[in-house]
Amino acid sequence: MAKLRFEKRMSDQDALMWAIEKDPLLRSTITSVTLLETRPDHERFAAQIEHASREIPRLRQRVVSAPFGISAPEFAIDPNFDIDYHVRYQRAPGDGTVRDLFDFAAPFAMSGFDRARPLWEFIIIDDLADGGSALVQKMHHSLTDGVGAMKLSMAFLDTTPEGKPLGPLPGEPEPETPEPMRMIREGVERETRRAMGIASRIPGQLARNLANPVESAKGLGELAGSTARMLRPVSEPFSPIMTGRSLSVRFDCLTASLPEMKAAAKTVDGKLNDAFVAGVAGGLRRYHDKHGATVDELRMTMPINIRSDTDEIVAGNQFVPARFAFPISIEDPAERMRAIHKLVDTQRHEKAMGIVDPISGVLNRLPLTLTTGLLGSMLKAIDVVTSNVPGAPMPLYIAGSRMQANFGFGPLSGAASNVTLLSYIDELHIAVSTDPAAVPDPELFVECLRDGLDEVAALGS
Repeated sequence: MAKLRFEKRMSDQDALMWAIEKDPLLRSTITSVTLLETRPDHERFAAQIEHASREIPRLRQRVVSAPFGISAPEFAIDPNFDIDYHVRYQRAPGDGTVRDLFDFAAPFAMSGFDRARPLWEFIIIDDLADGGSALVQKMHHSLTDGVGAMKLSMAFLDTTPEGKPLGPLPGEPEPETPEPMRMIREGVERETRRAMGIASRIPGQLARNLANPVESAKGLGELAGSTARMLRPVSEPFSPIMTGRSLSVRFDCLTASLPEMKAAAKTVDGKLNDAFVAGVAGGLRRYHDKHGATVDELRMTMPINIRSDTDEIVAGNQFVPARFAFPISIEDPAERMRAIHKLVDTQRHEKAMGIVDPISGVLNRLPLTLTTGLLGSMLKAIDVVTSNVPGAPMPLYIAGSRMQANFGFGPLSGAASNVTLLSYIDELHIAVSTDPAAVPDPELFVECLRDGLDEVAALGS
């Protein structure tokens, strides 16, 4: 299994997500709700997390901002780390139904992190109505993306009920208090190296441009156009009904058959993601039809994974947030999948995809109010976020209890809705987050999504 690499400093992209939370609508909290068959062994779980917190630096690190914003924030071992703050246990709320569980998890996800502590919290919920338990987790998106989060979670997930031996408990990491002058000095050095690196590439690039001026001009024009599309200001969502925004969120869930959805995608030589997004599009068309609103297309954000297939995984975010209009008015599900496949493929080959971190670096150096306003106007005009995270193909266990389902609720970050797919064995667990101001009838919204997904799955059954 690939190793995780932890950088000392946030990337510019991670730092941007951290900074724009000046607007609370743009909070980027990842929340997951894992349903467990039985009550997990609390002592064993506590031991696993304690062990993991000593082996995985990020679990004990807080964020320390550089003076004057001279560079991206750093991660430093928290001298006041208290594992009892980060891992808690309680009985199920209400009647212990999944609906009660989601209604508990939503405000937990909405509450901001204590920025003086590491940016994660776990709660074990026992005594659910079916006799099982649940693990509710939240983590700040500036720490990692969905792929990195899955890798981190392997520290407390097992492939057998007995679990793996933990081995000797490692020593506690030494607390760190970054020295401001050192951070300023290193920040200046980092920015100087960056500027010199850019300058050193100019002569070679200039020579290539002179050798082939037509192709060079074409390439620069394509890059400029791609960057303009990525940063194009928008102010209003395409949906005429999902227009409201608030600080609240509602959690719901759906399940689908992984083999059926893969088979459906195969009928048009597509991928699982094409079938998933086509199902979401069909559901959104139904929802708008129910409200008497005819819409040809909506605006979507889709994180596109840019991790390389190496033996090492960077713990931070390695995705590009593609933002584009997608069709919902195509009634034939096969034709809709073909259109989605072509559209997403186009997004994957946008030239600006390769310069997201430099773009983030420029935005980080603008006044925070200007950056937050610019990105806020763009993100609040998103109708839906879709995300597809590959999960485990085999049964998993947490402290002796088998995992029945795992729903990963992605952040709204200003959007009206977020639909995130997480695979597990032969099922697709689909987490649906909606802003009540945009979707006041979530039961209808979920019913329409279910119909849209079932329509696509029927092609593969």
